[in-house]
Amino acid sequence: MALKRGLSSVGVQRSRSSGSRLRIVILFFFSIVTLLVFFVGQGLYISDEDSVQSGFGEQNVDWRERLASQSIKNLFTKEVIDVLSTSTADLGPLSLDSFRKGNLSTSWNFIGVESSVADKATSQSNQKATDLKQEISQVKEGKLPNDDHSHDMLTNTLRRQLRDNRREKHVAGLVQKDDEATVKLENAAIERSKAVDSAVLGKYNMWRKEIDNENSDSTVRLMSDQIIVAKVYIIIASMKNKLDLRKELQIRLKESQHALGESTTDADLPHSASDKIKAMEKVLAKAREQLYDCKLMLGKLRAMLQASVEQVMSLKKDSMFLSQLAAKTVPNAIHCLSMRLTIEYYLLPAEKRKFPRSENLENPNLYHYALFSDNVLAASVVVNSTIMNAKDPSKHIFHLVTDKLNFGAMNMWFLLNPPGKATINVENVDEFKWLNSSYCPVLRQLETAAMKEYYFKADQPTNSGSSNLKYRNPKYLSMLNHLRFYLPLVYPKLDKILFLDDDIVVQKDLTGLWSVDLHGKVNGAVETCGESFHRFDKYLNFSNPHISQNFDPNACGWAYGMNMFDLKVWRKKDITGIYHKWQNMNEDRALWKLGTLPPGLITFYGLTHPLQKSWHVLGLGYNPNVDKKEIESAAVIHYNGNMKPWLELAMTKYRSYWTKYIKYDHPYLHSCKFSE
Repeated sequence: MALKRGLSSVGVQRSRSSGSRLRIVILFFFSIVTLLVFFVGQGLYISDEDSVQSGFGEQNVDWRERLASQSIKNLFTKEVIDVLSTSTADLGPLSLDSFRKGNLSTSWNFIGVESSVADKATSQSNQKATDLKQEISQVKEGKLPNDDHSHDMLTNTLRRQLRDNRREKHVAGLVQKDDEATVKLENAAIERSKAVDSAVLGKYNMWRKEIDNENSDSTVRLMSDQIIVAKVYIIIASMKNKLDLRKELQIRLKESQHALGESTTDADLPHSASDKIKAMEKVLAKAREQLYDCKLMLGKLRAMLQASVEQVMSLKKDSMFLSQLAAKTVPNAIHCLSMRLTIEYYLLPAEKRKFPRSENLENPNLYHYALFSDNVLAASVVVNSTIMNAKDPSKHIFHLVTDKLNFGAMNMWFLLNPPGKATINVENVDEFKWLNSSYCPVLRQLETAAMKEYYFKADQPTNSGSSNLKYRNPKYLSMLNHLRFYLPLVYPKLDKILFLDDDIVVQKDLTGLWSVDLHGKVNGAVETCGESFHRFDKYLNFSNPHISQNFDPNACGWAYGMNMFDLKVWRKKDITGIYHKWQNMNEDRALWKLGTLPPGLITFYGLTHPLQKSWHVLGLGYNPNVDKKEIESAAVIHYNGNMKPWLELAMTKYRSYWTKYIKYDHPYLHSCKFSE
């Protein structure tokens, strides 16, 4: 019995042991099957999206996913499940199909390198993809053991794939940003190229037609380059005590400079130029072998460039100084004319010094002009051109005001050369007793010690160099220049008056200006804001709160030279009082520099009516590109700028519009040696 019980006990233990092994095997089998079901289900899920031929609906896929998820929770740790869910969300369902389609990171691809490197990189990326496929296949087929190591392998594999995918997205984003930046730069470059004005580009600009031939004047440029390099090597040879080489370089340099001379084109070069180039090239080659030092060469070339720039700036300042000086001077012929006329005037009896038709001077129904000038010849052109183009000269009245020095000459000229049926009168600004420093702020400021020092101290240093010379023009010291702000006081009986500068020419009848409706404004003028530098911020100091708080920096500027003034509205709005207010505030020149246009812009701000541009064309005294059609169709042309038509520096192409109103055979002009 005991033996029988023992045997039965052993049998029971064996059966229990075998039953336990069977359960473990069955559990392991179902685990593998569950895992396979999960991956197969994911693959089928993708297949269902890509093809309707799979025959499975969304319910079957959802059922498999729920079953796989429930089984995996019993097999894997929480970390592994988190990795699986993350990879599924970022990468999409994981399946062998996704790897067969080549969904790998772009960081494994190399573009623009040599073929050997590209092949190596490609093989490495293919190997990585193969390894990844094998790892996942082993997991699906159950070849990896179900332990912590296999879980880590799967986790690392999925993490690597997630990391590669993120890198791919990051690189794609950077490429897109780079493309967008490139497009922006290209568009900006295109816009800048459109803004290039070929009319003002230099001689050697690549856009000019004469530079279309890349070999044009190549010999001249080659010799110039050789001379520059030779100068650098001479300096380096001196530093390194290569005296023989330096001497040889100096000899060739003198020969090349003599051959080049003043030539600007290959056609100007002598026949020996080619021999000089060859000789220079030989010595330069020798210098390169013995002296070449890239860093030292760069430093010397940079020093030479800086010296050249400084020399150009110095010459530019000298040119500006001479230009301003020439603009201030009075030609000998005009000075001679003024002196002769003055002598003749004071030899006349008092009864012969009067002009006829003085009763018209205060008739508001006629066409009145105001002209303030100390230049006899310029004033005569303004009057003559106006009368010659007027439909009815008898209705035109000219009010001339000059200074004491030119009063006799101006009177004598128009007494000898009366303007036909038109009326003319000449006055002396020094006889306006009401125009004194107690009433006029600018006169009071001109008498201050600071202003006298600014104008007359020759050795005064200036921060702005020769640019300050522009504001030291003697015209700013003359009240003739500021008298335009006192028109109602000078002509108390008139309602409207046309103000003209003495550097203009009238080409058409101007009576139509009196019928222009100014819409309650005081000043009728042509605007000049076609360019940005003709706006208020060009003339006024907008860093000063008095300016910035009262005016728009982008407000359109306008031009003096031909202005229709409504004197009734002027008196009503007290324009002269407004001018005095701002002139007093500018005693230290903190609001604007000297001149009459800045205070004019301020005084008539919001009170200027724009006239059609054809009434007044400007720029003939500084701009060589004024359209000829605009000039010929304009009622008034204006030589504003330094190149006045009576000066030698006048632009020849515009001078004939002015000289045709001068009779050069006049005895006084002939005796003073005037010439066309």
